Amino acid sequence: MKGGPEKKGGVGSRRLGREYAVQMLYLREVDRVTELEEAIAAFWSMQESEPTAAAKTFAEMLVRGVESRREGLEEIIKAHSQNWALDRIAVLDKCILQMALFEMHHCNDIPPVVSINEAIEIAKRFSTDESGRFVNGILDRVCHELLRPARGPAGG
Repeated sequence: MKGGPEKKGGVGSRRLGREYAVQMLYLREVDRVTELEEAIAAFWSMQESEPTAAAKTFAEMLVRGVESRREGLEEIIKAHSQNWALDRIAVLDKCILQMALFEMHHCNDIPPVVSINEAIEIAKRFSTDESGRFVNGILDRVCHELLRPARGPAGG
């Protein structure tokens, strides 16, 4: 990974939460043996500084949500990744996609365009130079199929 979450001017607790969540999801891809709650606790114990309560809560919600819906999220990725088998997608990019798709489908208070933009920025920061475009392509295709407004919360 290129870098880790760090507090910078202008980086909100949700961005930090997403960055932490992507790292936890990546670790889960590597270690499927450790129970989820134990893995989350171990992740937090490895951090050099204590995250804000808001970032921590948001990150854990995303990780638990992705973990509980992993198979369905992977099916969405498969259906929208043209000419790419799931096992050919970089693990980190797959984690970013899963997180964004979970938000787009299950976090009605977050506009889908926010989820897409955040995923692109995280992909650019943590993954390869091409990852931002790849992530954008898949998430944009999914966004066009959502039954809710792309630029606002559901029902709003």
